[in-house]
Amino acid sequence: MKKNDLILQTTTKVVTFIIIIFAIHLFFAGHYTPGGGFVGGLTTSAALVLLLLAFDIKTVSKVIPFDYKKVAASGLLLAILTGLGSFIFKVPFLTHTYNYFNLPLLGKTSLATVVLFDLGVYLVVVGVTMTIIQTIGESE
Repeated sequence: MKKNDLILQTTTKVVTFIIIIFAIHLFFAGHYTPGGGFVGGLTTSAALVLLLLAFDIKTVSKVIPFDYKKVAASGLLLAILTGLGSFIFKVPFLTHTYNYFNLPLLGKTSLATVVLFDLGVYLVVVGVTMTIIQTIGESE
């Protein structure tokens, strides 16, 4: 049984929040600079692994009640559907498009369909990584 480490658990809560915010930044910055769904997913998984190290699997599962196999499957489905959507418009597979919109508070912003594909990749990476980590952790 793991002893109660108050300092580790308290700092983990703060650091996990910072890592998740950074992962969101990496996810959205990936269209113009290095980053995207893969790196954002790995960073999110690192934050979740930190939670698993500070707390136990049962506690984290109560707070974040996701079946990571379903998360990975839904991400894969989203990525495939994004690619197949290009066939509707008779363009090559995985062809993406973008346009500029005026959004309240944000002003002129470009919105691209590649964000949906990156979201699929993000969900696959988080789902697969966390499934592997939890499977290894539960075997002890």
